[in-house]
Amino acid sequence: MEIILYLSVALVAIAFLVLVIYVAKTLKSLQETLGSVSKTLAGLERQLDGVTHETTELLQKTNALADDIQEKSKSLNSVVTAVKDVGTTVNKFNGSLKNLSNSFEIQVEENKEKVSQIVQWSNVFLELKDKWNAKKKENSESNAGEIKRVRSR
Repeated sequence: MEIILYLSVALVAIAFLVLVIYVAKTLKSLQETLGSVSKTLAGLERQLDGVTHETTELLQKTNALADDIQEKSKSLNSVVTAVKDVGTTVNKFNGSLKNLSNSFEIQVEENKEKVSQIVQWSNVFLELKDKWNAKKKENSESNAGEIKRVRSR
């Protein structure tokens, strides 16, 4: 029975040794995995620092751009106001022209008869001028004919 006891102790010792070997292999594999995870995390940390830096720069550029847009918007507001003022001025000018045109129409309507008389007198004057020129031409032709007759004698 003593032998069984030694054999049992030896078997327990061998089982313990096998267990220790497998636990050692598992721990070594776990150590390698944790080392790899540590390297990956270090790389991620560097990349995250780069992304953080780029994000900060992008945020600064965005803020500068927003400020620039705000300044240009203020400048544009003054331009819009100026254009609005020009539009108001053009509207007033159009109103003035309309009033002037209306008053001109009223005066033309009031002086329609006078204008008609002026046109009639102008026509009479033109007819008299035409008759005058015709007589003048006729006289100069008859004078020219007489001069020819006198010279031919």
